[in-house]
Amino acid sequence: MFDGKFRAPVDKAVKPLGNGLRKTGLTPDHLTAIGLLVAIGAAVAIGFGQLRLGLLLVVLAALPDLLDGALAKASGSSSQRGAFFDSTIDRFADALLFGGVAWHFASTEDPHLALLPFAVMALSSVISYMRAKAESLGLDAKGGLMERAERIIALCLGLLFPLLLIPILWITLGLTLITAVQRFVKVWKQAAVAPVTAERIELRRSRRQSRRVVRTERRRTRITRATGRQSFRRD
Repeated sequence: MFDGKFRAPVDKAVKPLGNGLRKTGLTPDHLTAIGLLVAIGAAVAIGFGQLRLGLLLVVLAALPDLLDGALAKASGSSSQRGAFFDSTIDRFADALLFGGVAWHFASTEDPHLALLPFAVMALSSVISYMRAKAESLGLDAKGGLMERAERIIALCLGLLFPLLLIPILWITLGLTLITAVQRFVKVWKQAAVAPVTAERIELRRSRRQSRRVVRTERRRTRITRATGRQSFRRD
């Protein structure tokens, strides 16, 4: 929900930061890796009951994830590999954070409560899979009440107010289930109206790949021209 409504304003706000990070020599993959390391620290802190420290580290882990896209656009280094790496690391980070919560519950609460964050993570994986599968079929599965941004915000609220952590996770689980149903229905309706054959899927993939190649070549051309102008000025 937040991703669809606030993505454009957020991208616009962090664009200057991306331009600044380009001068540091960092790459988007570096930021993604840094975010994962901080998420590991957050999971450990949460698991040992340091919820406020865990909250701080969760917020810090979200910053590289927010800025890696801005850096990729500023440096003209957006790629399929980077997008795949970023999405994969996001899933790892989510599993670590909710795993830390499960460890905390098993250590300080009823051990059965450890199943609650695992249930949230399991449904979150289903949501991510449905989107990936739908897009591979040329369909759209974005949207829903409880996407990744909402889950992280809910987790942060629970860490800020520990007494509300369990109720917040139950609410998160319910909204995540609703989101899974929303995405299923959305894709089901699209597939019913316009069934996609294997040939059409391959055609759409080829078109997307062609558009990516064109965009990459345009970026290279712009970079080459800019470099040529700079060299000319120096001469």
